[in-house]
Amino acid sequence: MAGNMKVLNALDSAKTQWYHFTAIIITGMGFFTDAYDLFCISLVTKLLGRIYYHVDGSSKPGSLPPNVSAAINGVAFCGTIAGQLFFGWIGDKIGRKKVYGITLMIMSICSIASGLSFGRDPKTVMATLCFFRFWLGFGFGGDYPLSATIMSEYANKKTRGAFIAAVFAMQGFGILGGGIFAIIISAVFQACFKAPAYQVDPLGSTVPQATADMENVMQVDIGTDQKEPAVKSGNEFGLFTKQFLRRHGLHLLGTASTWFLLDIAYYSQNLFQKDIFSAIGWIPAAKTMNAIEEVQKIARAQTLIALCSTVPGYWFTVFLIDRIGRFTIQLIGFTMMTVFMFALAIPYHHWTLPGHHIGFVVLYSLTFFFANFGPNATTFVVPAEIFPARLRSTCHGISAACGKLGAMVGAFGFLYLAQPQDKTKADAGYPAGIGVRNSLIVLGVVNLLGLFFTFLVPESKGKSLEEMSRENEDSTEEGAEVENHSSDNRTVPV
Repeated sequence: MAGNMKVLNALDSAKTQWYHFTAIIITGMGFFTDAYDLFCISLVTKLLGRIYYHVDGSSKPGSLPPNVSAAINGVAFCGTIAGQLFFGWIGDKIGRKKVYGITLMIMSICSIASGLSFGRDPKTVMATLCFFRFWLGFGFGGDYPLSATIMSEYANKKTRGAFIAAVFAMQGFGILGGGIFAIIISAVFQACFKAPAYQVDPLGSTVPQATADMENVMQVDIGTDQKEPAVKSGNEFGLFTKQFLRRHGLHLLGTASTWFLLDIAYYSQNLFQKDIFSAIGWIPAAKTMNAIEEVQKIARAQTLIALCSTVPGYWFTVFLIDRIGRFTIQLIGFTMMTVFMFALAIPYHHWTLPGHHIGFVVLYSLTFFFANFGPNATTFVVPAEIFPARLRSTCHGISAACGKLGAMVGAFGFLYLAQPQDKTKADAGYPAGIGVRNSLIVLGVVNLLGLFFTFLVPESKGKSLEEMSRENEDSTEEGAEVENHSSDNRTVPV
C-alpha cells in the first residue's frame, strides 16, 4: 500500500505529458458526439414535422404532435439516465477503460442506426428513431462517469480541473459542429432544389431530404498499456452506509441537486432556442419559408450562439478552473444566469418590439456563456474528484443521472409551458401554456435554487483525490477504531 501511495503522489506531482492530451481527445470525442446528436435533433424534428405530419389546407407547416415530440426528446434522456447509473456502477466493479470501449461502440452503432427507417409511414419512422435514440442515450450515459473518472485519475492535482473541464468542453464543439453541418447541407439543398415558401406552395416547400453523417469514435486506449489493478482499501464502507452518509451524504446531495437544477434551465434553452427566436421575431414565421430555408435560419442562429457564447464559456472554465476554483466558478455562473434570465423575462415585451432583438440575443447569449463558464462544466468536474475511488464512478453516475432527470423536466416542461396563454395561438395539439415570458421567469427561479445548493459542494482546487475523499484518514465504525489505514484504489499505472 505504501508503494501505491508513492505512485499516486507521483501522479499528483507529475508534469503534464502527451498522454494527458491523448486522454482529453479520446474521452472528449464521446462528448463531441453526445452534443452533436442530442442538440441537432431540434433541427431534424422541424423537417420530420413538415414531411410526416403535413395537414392539407393548414395555414402553418406540419409539426410533430406533442406526444411524438416528447417521445423523441425523452427516449434519449431515459437511455442516458439508465446508462449513467449502469456504467457508473460497473465502471467501479471491473475497471473504467474496459467499459469505456463498450460505450463508444454502442454510441457509434446507434448513431448510424438513428438515420435508418424500417418503413415509410410516420409511426414506423418515429418508432425506429426512438428505439435507436434510447440506446444512443444509453451509450452517452456511460460516457459521463467513465470519461470524468478516467481523466481525474490520470491528471495531477494542479491541472486536474482544467483537464476534466477540457473533456467536457468538447461538448461545445459538438453543438457548433452540428450547427455548421446543418448550414452546409441546407445551403447545398437550397442551391440544388429551388423550393417556394410554405404559404406559396405547401407541398412544394418540402424538398427531398438528406441524412446526416455521424462521428465514429474508434480509439479507446488512453495512452497506457498497463492493466488496472484492483487495490483493496481497508476502509470499505459502501454507498448505502451511515459512514458514507456522514462523510459524503451532503456532497452527493449537492452535486446531484445542482446538476438537476442546471439541466432544467440549460436543456430548456438549448432544445427550444428555435421557439424562443421565433417568439421574439428574430426568425421569420415558418409559413414564410420553405423547409430547408427554415432549417438553415435556425442553424445559423444556433451556430452564432454556440460560437459567440457556448464554446468560449467552456474554455474560460478550462483556463481558470484551477486558478479561481470550482466553487467560485459555479457560484458566479448560477448568479449571472439568474440575473440575465430575469433581465430577459421581466421586460419581455420590450424585447419583442422591432429593433430590440439584438439586445435580447446578446443577453440570451450571456446566459449560455455563464452556464458553460459555470455550473454546466463544474457539475461534471466536481463529482469526479470528491468521492472515494471505489464509489467515484458510481457517485458521478448518480449525479449525472439526476442532471438528465432535470433535462427531461426542462425539455417536457418548456415544451408545454412556453405555449401561448391563448389556446387558439398554441401549436396544433398543445394546450394553452404560460407563455415564453413566464417560462423564462421559472427558469430564473431554477437558477437561483442552483445558486443556493452550490453551498453544499466542497472546493477541490489544488487538493489530491485522496485528500478530498478523506481516504487516507483512519475511519471509525460504531466507536471502534479500524486498525488498517485506508488506501486509494485509484487506477495506478504500474
